[in-house]
Amino acid sequence: MDKNRLERWKATGIVALANCNLKAIPDEVWDCGSSARVLDVNNNSIQDVPNKISCLNSIQKLFLNANGISDEAIHWEGLTSLKYLTVLSISQNHLTTLPSELGSLASLRQHHVANNKLTSLPNEIGILTQLEVLKANNNRITTVPDCIGKCISLIEVELSANLLSELPETFGNLHNLKALYLSNNGLKCVPSTLFKECLELATLDLHNTEITMDVLRQFEGWEDFDERRRSKHQKQLDFRVESSAAFDEGADKN
Repeated sequence: MDKNRLERWKATGIVALANCNLKAIPDEVWDCGSSARVLDVNNNSIQDVPNKISCLNSIQKLFLNANGISDEAIHWEGLTSLKYLTVLSISQNHLTTLPSELGSLASLRQHHVANNKLTSLPNEIGILTQLEVLKANNNRITTVPDCIGKCISLIEVELSANLLSELPETFGNLHNLKALYLSNNGLKCVPSTLFKECLELATLDLHNTEITMDVLRQFEGWEDFDERRRSKHQKQLDFRVESSAAFDEGADKN
């Protein structure tokens, strides 16, 4: 054991072990106990997230991206005791499902599960009323549960490159939503109240869907949304070096 490394982890609260060719989380990590606030084991080959992760009971951010993790590798019983966890990032793995235990992470503000093999999101996601960012792009998700509308703190939702044909009308309950990414899906329409109720929405990516501008213009609230969208992207242009002609607004369907 590297005693200096352990002492540094305890002093900083940051356990940084990304890109270390690890096949398991080192035992000394558990010795950090309540001192650990961040655990980053991105880009390794970790095949087990054991129950003993619960001993890191003050952890706020957990990064498990790009490890080739399968469903059975994560022992959710341990994760659900992490009451202060605000960021859970498990993108670029081999997950096919998220369990109901996800709903126990009451403090979660960001959940990143992009680039997996998920076919759905659990109903319990609706319990996560503090969730602000959900990134679940590049999966195989066919439906989004109605209870997504209970995640009233959501600001950004990324669902691009899935197998969605429709979205629940409850998206209209997400009054804080600012950005919604839906490109590369089989969508033909958006929820009817999206523009009328989501008055913060300024970014909507519908590239490579079957939704046309003619369809969007028929929705109540479209004009106000379009004004917000143009204002936002004009502000972005003001800080860009290249010409506006080269700028892709990300929401246009012209």
